[in-house]
Amino acid sequence: MNEYKYIKDQDTEVYKALIGEEEREKRGVELIPSENYVSRAVREANGSVLTNKYAEGYPGRRYYGGQEFTDQIETLAIERAKKLFKAGYANVQPLGGAAANVAMYFALMESGDTVLGMDLSHGGHLTHGHPTTSINKVFNFVRYKMKDVDTGEIDYEELREVALREKPKVILAGFSAYSRELDYTKFVAIAKEVGAYTVADMAHIAGLIAGGAVKNPFDYGFDVITTTTHKTLRGPRGGMILVREDADIAKRINKTVFPGIQGGPHMNNIAAKAVAFGEALQPSFKLYAAQILKNAKAMEVVFKAHNVRLLCGGTDNHLLLADVYGSLGITGQEAETVLDEVGITLNKNMIAGETRTALDPSGIRFGTPAMTTRGMKEAEATKLAELMIRTLKAKDDETEKKIIQQEVQALCEAFPVPDKFN
Repeated sequence: MNEYKYIKDQDTEVYKALIGEEEREKRGVELIPSENYVSRAVREANGSVLTNKYAEGYPGRRYYGGQEFTDQIETLAIERAKKLFKAGYANVQPLGGAAANVAMYFALMESGDTVLGMDLSHGGHLTHGHPTTSINKVFNFVRYKMKDVDTGEIDYEELREVALREKPKVILAGFSAYSRELDYTKFVAIAKEVGAYTVADMAHIAGLIAGGAVKNPFDYGFDVITTTTHKTLRGPRGGMILVREDADIAKRINKTVFPGIQGGPHMNNIAAKAVAFGEALQPSFKLYAAQILKNAKAMEVVFKAHNVRLLCGGTDNHLLLADVYGSLGITGQEAETVLDEVGITLNKNMIAGETRTALDPSGIRFGTPAMTTRGMKEAEATKLAELMIRTLKAKDDETEKKIIQQEVQALCEAFPVPDKFN
């Protein structure tokens, strides 16, 4: 409460909403795969005095005076990011993952050039060229899909055929709703064959890579990685672009971020990134990343035991995608709503071969980063999955839902949101 004392005195309406959100996060379980809880230190940095400071440019090359401490902060963030991901260069100024992708596109391509990325319906992201996005008007996007939606196997033969035919300038590996690991070696081989850059959008799995729980695309020769800094990385909401070793690519990316598409960087956010990267460099973060995977596997077991179809047949990362409409006769929107009523937050999601609409699809997407931050392990992940199944099967039973809500709250009381990570 003391955290908001000035807001409480000055703006009652905002104060009430903040307290409401704080209580919601405490009393419910967050299973949206792209969300997490940050430490109190990250929140303090994000709300710090650096909010006041303009810092257009880069460390040592600013356009305004008074940059002694901003340069220290940004340099710290850059060096920590490079160490975390084994990168030669890092730009920590992108305001988000979408901004990072847009900057990457403009740095590596000319208008009209082609990008080969994962189809949205098979797990890709809007910024990978969905027709509704503005970037789709600038570049030509072509797509690859899964060969088998029940195993998650990517159709690398199709990917190669499309690459040979379309001659993309960028081949993009990355996803928003895909639960297996990609074969980075095959991406690199195909890219070399057609003379394309390899870019990994690791927004969802950045923390898993940093913690050594999944493969690092740089180890397989990827040129560039784009990412968000929240999700599994457990930092503030923001973006970042990493370059493996090519100084020319790094220079082009820096120029595209500023002054190309952004003005003054949000130095308070960069300070929060620096703090989060420092946390991710601690030995305990490796244990955290490994536990995320264990918890996801535990949830997979429960859903399979109840014959709920999982896209890709299960998971190798932090998320799962379930076909609840095909398995339980409840739509993704209905599932999201009824689970929210008992204190379990996740999101509706389209599935491969979707027959419904994006606003009321067949699937739900859920994951384990935030619950793992609370200290929950396999036993709690199993319990949560069972509560989810019970809720979906009792969507019209108010008495049963009340009982489940109490069980969720008891779990949250036993595993409070921490202020500091060990």
